[in-house]
Amino acid sequence: MPRSSGSERRMSIRESICPLCGEPSEGDLCGKCRAGRTRWLEAAPRAECVSCPACGSRKAGAVWQDSPVPREELARELAIHAVRLAPEVRDPRFQVSLWEKSPNRTVATVRVQAKLFGTPVEDEARVEILWRGETCDRCSRISGGYFEGVVQVRADGRSLSPREREVAARIGAEVEERLQEGGARLSFISRMTEEEGLDIVVGQSTMGEEIAREITGALGGRYTVHPKLAGEKDGRRLYRITYSIRLPRLQKGDVVDADGEYLEVREAGKRLKAFHLGTGSMTVLPAGSPYRFIGNVRDAVPALIAYTEAGVAGILDPVTFATREVPMPGWVKAGAGSHVRVLSDRAADRLIVVG
Repeated sequence: MPRSSGSERRMSIRESICPLCGEPSEGDLCGKCRAGRTRWLEAAPRAECVSCPACGSRKAGAVWQDSPVPREELARELAIHAVRLAPEVRDPRFQVSLWEKSPNRTVATVRVQAKLFGTPVEDEARVEILWRGETCDRCSRISGGYFEGVVQVRADGRSLSPREREVAARIGAEVEERLQEGGARLSFISRMTEEEGLDIVVGQSTMGEEIAREITGALGGRYTVHPKLAGEKDGRRLYRITYSIRLPRLQKGDVVDADGEYLEVREAGKRLKAFHLGTGSMTVLPAGSPYRFIGNVRDAVPALIAYTEAGVAGILDPVTFATREVPMPGWVKAGAGSHVRVLSDRAADRLIVVG
């Protein structure tokens, strides 16, 4: 094998030595000298956070976002984002210390440890964070009374029950929470009023339709849609939509006398499904069937069974404490000394066992 010339040996030695420090090098300079000559850490002197003082949402560019992040954690995040590292930096680790200069200013010191050209490096930068308040798009609309729709909840031929008001209001709040968690910030409930029934005023019409659909799904009935022209914007017509809900005349748990038979409504949807309190079987109450309203099982009271005999129970009237003989349905498993729940049919002067 031929030997290398002296010039080739000198070229090899020259290429493997750093001309600045004399340490071995794979290029012109060793990693340590290259790192020492590279400005690898810079930071913007200031970072700004715009947040809504009413709801705490944060503005990112021109877009508002819900921000449940605590102020201290957000300050650390903003400070790190204000730091710019050279592309050659590897494995950076950040340590942030905060100093509250004033209620509207926080000073962050960001210390960075990393590797640059294979050499460990460490430096720090200082960032001043400005906290600025501004009313967000949602709160601005709410405070200005803006709305696109109204969900009107009424009952057919009667007033809403306290339970129906509670269920409808809860559904409205749940839909609002679900939509906002999904990013629909402007899907808000502006207000709820209880005058003739329950009115739910909403910030977006699509939200109103979802509330109306879920209320009728839970309580039965139907809803109709009534748009009304509210004006124009950028050449486009703007409508406010009323979702008019009519809950059925009978509601779940109502007990009626239908042609001499006592029935408990179990489902008040498009069809009235009822439980026959005499036989313990399910039946359907046809639309338009005549009936006499007795009460609701939620209003039933406990009554003591004094004795039972041949399908008849002697029950102490919970009002007069007189013993009343009542047919004991076979689906009720109770004997003397136990209690059953009863409703009073005042027109017929009878007690009705409902459970």
